[in-house]
Amino acid sequence: MAAAANPGHEVVLETDRLLLRPWRVAEAAVERELWTERDPRVPPHRRIDANGHPTVSELSDYIRTNQPTSTLGILAAERKADGDVIGYCGLLAGRGPEGEPELAFELLRRAWRQGYATEASLAVLDWARSSGYERLWATVRDWNTASRRVLAKIGFTETERKEEDPVLGTTLFLTKRL
Repeated sequence: MAAAANPGHEVVLETDRLLLRPWRVAEAAVERELWTERDPRVPPHRRIDANGHPTVSELSDYIRTNQPTSTLGILAAERKADGDVIGYCGLLAGRGPEGEPELAFELLRRAWRQGYATEASLAVLDWARSSGYERLWATVRDWNTASRRVLAKIGFTETERKEEDPVLGTTLFLTKRL
């Protein structure tokens, strides 16, 4: 895996099959597709609402104004062979202690069970390590067994911290030392 994450320059991570790079405004429809595929147990603020929000236009505006920095951001996951975006992976200012980001990933259903989430996450771990982070966090709902498997595969372990929600499921907090 190769990473290009220099201050003031666009972050591009490359794996055998993927390019992880900033979202392009023209890809807002792909991001909206992710929103439409989300499990109904995902919190409502992360799903399409009754009025159809967020729209492709709103997501375009979000992409335009929220580009990754040299050490944080959500990167589009593009398959190199097909040139199509299948989801995202990256680092967020998370719910861990200040200064310790959260790994986040999500793929379109058509890209599930092909190892892309693991591959992208490993590249992002390398990026985090090269950016000087010593530990990462991840949050996942207890019912999301596929994401929990990916996190276990790349070395995250569950902590004692949990946020109980009888409707949406318990949020588990995991961590990984880099």
